[in-house]
Amino acid sequence: MEWKKLRKKVAAAFLAGSIAFSVVPAPTAHADLLGTVIGAGIQYAAMNKQLSYYDNEGRDELFQKMQQEYGVNEDPYLNERLDHIMASLSASIARVDPSIEEKPYQYFINNDTSFNAFCTLGHNISVNTGMFDMVANDDEIAVVLGHEMGHGQKNHVQNGMKDALLAQVGAAVLTNGSALGSVIAGLVGQVHMPRAKEREADKLAFQYLTHSDFNPGACAAIWQRVMERSPGGGSSFLSDHPDHKDRRDTYAKSLTEYSDGKVKIDADAALVKVNGKDFVTPAPADDMSSHERAYFVMGNLATAYHNGHSSGNAWADGSVLMLGNQPIMECVEGDPSAPDLANRLNAIK
Repeated sequence: MEWKKLRKKVAAAFLAGSIAFSVVPAPTAHADLLGTVIGAGIQYAAMNKQLSYYDNEGRDELFQKMQQEYGVNEDPYLNERLDHIMASLSASIARVDPSIEEKPYQYFINNDTSFNAFCTLGHNISVNTGMFDMVANDDEIAVVLGHEMGHGQKNHVQNGMKDALLAQVGAAVLTNGSALGSVIAGLVGQVHMPRAKEREADKLAFQYLTHSDFNPGACAAIWQRVMERSPGGGSSFLSDHPDHKDRRDTYAKSLTEYSDGKVKIDADAALVKVNGKDFVTPAPADDMSSHERAYFVMGNLATAYHNGHSSGNAWADGSVLMLGNQPIMECVEGDPSAPDLANRLNAIK
């Protein structure tokens, strides 16, 4: 009976600390078992202490370790673009979550040529150089960075880092602050989040963009673009992220909701609809397909309806279609003319 009580206490200790070991050798005595639990508790407490340090007063130290680990791209043009995006996103986040002002984000561009970015402890962000090669514009980069900042604002990173450390490093490292700092720097770009956290970060990215000057249609457009340019099409580049098509379609639904149900899209046909009526299928332009471009048109229309610009008339400002004070699309070769689209929109809006 005494052993059963002790076993329940041990199980509770493990659950309270969120510690999961695949194999726990059966103790030969109660003292040995308690020693194991106490030792594990000390290691876990040391890990938590170090993670808290790098998330707060030690975040500059971690930032420097990250730069040493991943390298820094000093390209002035790319860094100027990133400065603008981060400043705009930080201001938009502050409108809905003022806590960002207590811990502003630190960021740098690394030399990895793949399409990715990551946020880690201390609101430290790194953006792969390959991000700039994939996207059509800064609005699409803002979607990815808004997602990463969503992870940061909701403290998703700390829990993911704990799981990664428990799985990949030994007890000696967990109690050695200096060694742990190096391990954390090497793991920051490899910590995966549960899919529920990824979806939450996607929702936050949409919220942040709707409080900024970026086009919220970019949220769907970037995943359309990735689908078109990635091997495997609709498969996610990380297994814990939602599928590309799922992310695109979820964002399209968010745009419809944001427009109060006024704006929808036929994704297969790249056909933007207003009040249930066919409005426009944009022509391909520059390096954007009709489908990708359609989401930007959808985003501008959703913004116009959400902000009340639809109370005015649609009109043409040269080659630019306007709805009230909101630009909707710039008409290029292959598109209907801006005056023709204005007449069409006025008839159905």
